[in-house]
Amino acid sequence: MNFIKYPDVDMLMIDLANKIAGDLNAALLHEDRVCLAVPGGTTPGPLFDDLCAADLPWENVDVMLTDERWVPTDSDRSNTKLIRERLLTNRAAAARLLPLYTPADQPEDVLPELEAMIAPELPIAVLLLGMGADMHTASLFPGADKLDEALAQNAPILVPMRAPGALETRVTLSARVLDGALRKHIVITGAEKREAFEKAQRLSPSEAPISAVLTSADVHWAP
Repeated sequence: MNFIKYPDVDMLMIDLANKIAGDLNAALLHEDRVCLAVPGGTTPGPLFDDLCAADLPWENVDVMLTDERWVPTDSDRSNTKLIRERLLTNRAAAARLLPLYTPADQPEDVLPELEAMIAPELPIAVLLLGMGADMHTASLFPGADKLDEALAQNAPILVPMRAPGALETRVTLSARVLDGALRKHIVITGAEKREAFEKAQRLSPSEAPISAVLTSADVHWAP
């Protein structure tokens, strides 16, 4: 793991967008198509605003979310809506979106269909993750109903997740798929999350799920 400090969040986002673009370009030297996996939420929005303008062959990039709320894609709670508005625009509009949601009452009804679209594009070439103050990442929440399944070495690609305090059912990439990414970037901001991150390194993945994906990761932090 490599811990990188920045003087402020703006500098972090600009530098990390450049790093991700460089990683994608480097991966495309060896592969016809590559997969970029990104989180939703508010933190990566400014990074997406920079990354979407990067000069690279986006038509050869598959973009997918690390996790999604089980809500329609036009909902304001939808991570898909966020990345369509903030990332899959400008030059990046040429990228192909691999969905983590399709209309169904519950994710269990359509997981095989979703996994069949993702499986051929694995491993993830470049992964971006965030972390919550509770040390969750993607939708791998401490105390979630299927966390043990999602952390298992033989975990499926996608795991439906229901967690205390989460308003909606989620679907998340498993720790196995996340940790198998060829390049991993984790973005953390603020003193509270840095303290949580330091604590996470001393805990098990079931207590601090972020610790399941730290091998060879670049961790980017700004106050």
